[in-house]
Amino acid sequence: MSCSDDDAPDDAADVTAEADAAATTAAITDTTASPAATDTTAASTATSAATATTGAPDTTEAAATTEAPATTAAAGPAPGGTLVVAISSDPGGLNPAITTSGGTHTASELMFNGLVELDADGQPQPELAESWEITDDGATYTFTLRDGVTWHDGEPFTSADVVYTFNEVLTTLHSRTAASVGSNIMAIEAPDEATVVFRFNQPYAPLLQQLDVTEAPILPAHLFEGTDPMENPANNAPVGTGPFRFVSYTPDAEIRMERNADYFKDGLPLLDEVVMRVIPDAGTRVAALENGEVDWLFDVPGPDLERLGDDENYGTLETSVNPGGSNCIMTVTFNLERPIFADQRVRQSIASALDRDQFLERVLFGQGLVAEAPISSGIGFAHAEDVELPAFDRDAAAALLDEAGWVREGDGVRTAQGVEGVADGTPLAFNFVHFPTFAAYGELYRAQLAEVGIEVTLQPLEPPVFATTVFTDRNFDTNIISYCNGQDPEIGVRRMYDSARIGPVPFSNAAAYSNPDVDALFAEAAATIDTETRTDLYRQIQEQVAADLPYVWIVETASTRLFTANCQDFLPSGHFAETASCG
Repeated sequence: MSCSDDDAPDDAADVTAEADAAATTAAITDTTASPAATDTTAASTATSAATATTGAPDTTEAAATTEAPATTAAAGPAPGGTLVVAISSDPGGLNPAITTSGGTHTASELMFNGLVELDADGQPQPELAESWEITDDGATYTFTLRDGVTWHDGEPFTSADVVYTFNEVLTTLHSRTAASVGSNIMAIEAPDEATVVFRFNQPYAPLLQQLDVTEAPILPAHLFEGTDPMENPANNAPVGTGPFRFVSYTPDAEIRMERNADYFKDGLPLLDEVVMRVIPDAGTRVAALENGEVDWLFDVPGPDLERLGDDENYGTLETSVNPGGSNCIMTVTFNLERPIFADQRVRQSIASALDRDQFLERVLFGQGLVAEAPISSGIGFAHAEDVELPAFDRDAAAALLDEAGWVREGDGVRTAQGVEGVADGTPLAFNFVHFPTFAAYGELYRAQLAEVGIEVTLQPLEPPVFATTVFTDRNFDTNIISYCNGQDPEIGVRRMYDSARIGPVPFSNAAAYSNPDVDALFAEAAATIDTETRTDLYRQIQEQVAADLPYVWIVETASTRLFTANCQDFLPSGHFAETASCG
């Protein structure tokens, strides 16, 4: 599924537990900007000149290069058929605008749209917006909406839906969009039913990459306005504009969708129906594929991929992109409000005690990379690959703990001796909160820290309970989150470190990290157009957070989709089945 904000048994060496963790690392985590391989006709007309990633084009150029032609499906696969998808857990809801949870986005993005979609290169192409203009100063974006789009209940889509969704939902409840657009927007206006204007008080280069279905799914204002968006009945019976319409949702069992016959992209979708079945165990999901009970697996354990990947009965799609997320890093969080973690030496010792290569090989079966910087290598212009992170060195870890006043007798658990804010004799013991599917990470984490005299108690929590425990109650010591990020650090990275993002919004600043210099650098980077300057600013950010260590960045995750050979033409995005066919 996806890599979003985070889910199995006891021993880290247990193959079943590891397989579950590897197969669902992307599924229940946080979500983030999913590039979509779009229709080639549309992709060829909306060029990068209008993206404002490296500069703000003038109004004339932007308007001229973002016209959206009618989207027509290529001749070939016949329409019809049902796609059955295996998912690892119940999504807990079907509104992708109020959360970055990968489970929710996986189950719901096929029913919604954004103002833009991202192509295979991460560049914005028209979707609900048919064109846009950007002022010379890069501070005002004007979108012309596509005509004739209707919600699944028949109501017309208008600018009021966009304004409501951003003002009342996305900039407060969607952690990545709240931290990025919400931190920079001055006003969102609707001068008429077909026009939306975003006004910033300074240049804001990353906006277009933040307007796809993952970062900014548009909700129907006529169903949500005047209600609590967290409690609206439409959260479990969604009404969208997307390629598939909601049919039914049976918690812990399945979600059913049917073809949207009135979809604004001509000829799409091809499938009659998409069914998502909840199958928690990774081995059972693979068996269901082999038995013909399901057609598609989002993630496959390494041994099964080796066995089935070259089988002519199956197709594969390798990607680091997921519905609701991409560029994901499995990240250990320190609760900096705990006295035990106030000393940077303790955090550094824990980081040095962790063998991240083992996490890659034993949990992910080599599917991914050892993280080498706080920003994913998938965000190339911002990734500082040579930033100095603590190297695996247990002797150095032990020495740091001794220096910090955590002493050890023999092979036992260390205890405090002169540690500020901690009573002498207190054991160096804390919990590790995680989704059940991430149990293999927890077992390995516990085993590795035991080597240096640290006692870890594992605390598996289902996603909704995890979100409340970590972000609302802040009742945890350490945890692991799959933080996913878009094509720009504004989309996902900033929310982890911005002090304004400490609070109850799930999958935001879990560490409660606060550094005014880092806040200022993020703000400056967001307002900067020049790419080289932004690269330098993000390097400074990574050097500072690597020194402060509010988190330990473990592994960058990747995944391989596996599907039956009679199905084809999938996309590596939230709209993964928009162009697919089975038959």
